[in-house]
Amino acid sequence: MPGNLLKNPNGDEDLEHWELIENGGDQRRTEDMPGDCGHAFNDESVTKYFSTSFESCIKRQMIDVLAEGYDPENVDIAQPAVTVEDWYCSRTDCGCIYMLTVSLLDEDKEVITEFKLDEVTIDPDCDDCSWKKVSHTFTDYGPGLRFISFEHGGQDTKYWQGWFGVRVTGSSVTIDF
Repeated sequence: MPGNLLKNPNGDEDLEHWELIENGGDQRRTEDMPGDCGHAFNDESVTKYFSTSFESCIKRQMIDVLAEGYDPENVDIAQPAVTVEDWYCSRTDCGCIYMLTVSLLDEDKEVITEFKLDEVTIDPDCDDCSWKKVSHTFTDYGPGLRFISFEHGGQDTKYWQGWFGVRVTGSSVTIDF
């Protein structure tokens, strides 16, 4: 079974495999670490990140659990832990907003359970703008898991033209059998 079920989690393949839900402002793009007014990442193998603009930039990836090789009966009985991780930061010269929603879905793509992080606002005047990790593990969610929706993004807080919004990388979704 695969490790990280998300494809292109760091932007190495530009926006490949991601569905752009909202792509406002100057739109989403990828940039090389550490970027202007940025911080180094704790893993040297991660060399890129996704950047956002002055209006909401949200992207999503839908994971088909059965297509990834998991047996539906085993998933329903075992209800294996599903762990999600994401890394985000801001530039040191502009504040930003970060959002993350991960949903476990049934075969009709109806929500079984959901993790929705409270919207995070980073202000460089009073916050450390370095990379922060958010993680959540789903357990005891009941039978029926067939899809996992991973959706994240944000924007800047000053409406500056360009790419001054939240930066994200190192995203992962794993199923722990």
